Amino acid sequence: MEPAGDVEFVFEPQVEGGYHAYAPELPGLHTQGDSLEEAAANAEEALALYVEGLREEGRSPPRGIVRRRLPLTA
Repeated sequence: MEPAGDVEFVFEPQVEGGYHAYAPELPGLHTQGDSLEEAAANAEEALALYVEGLREEGRSPPRGIVRRRLPLTA
């Protein structure tokens, strides 16, 4: 039961410094890091743990979410 494709992460800069990272299509998957590189590494680790937990429960990551970027109007 190998997940296919990619998982999108959002990296939000924090006022106090660092980045908060989360995967919108995987509820509860959040992490952070003091730099973008650290947050990305933590996100990879968090994703692996998340998928491992799903496998232990006999489930697979959800699929079928469509994302599009739309222009911001003034």
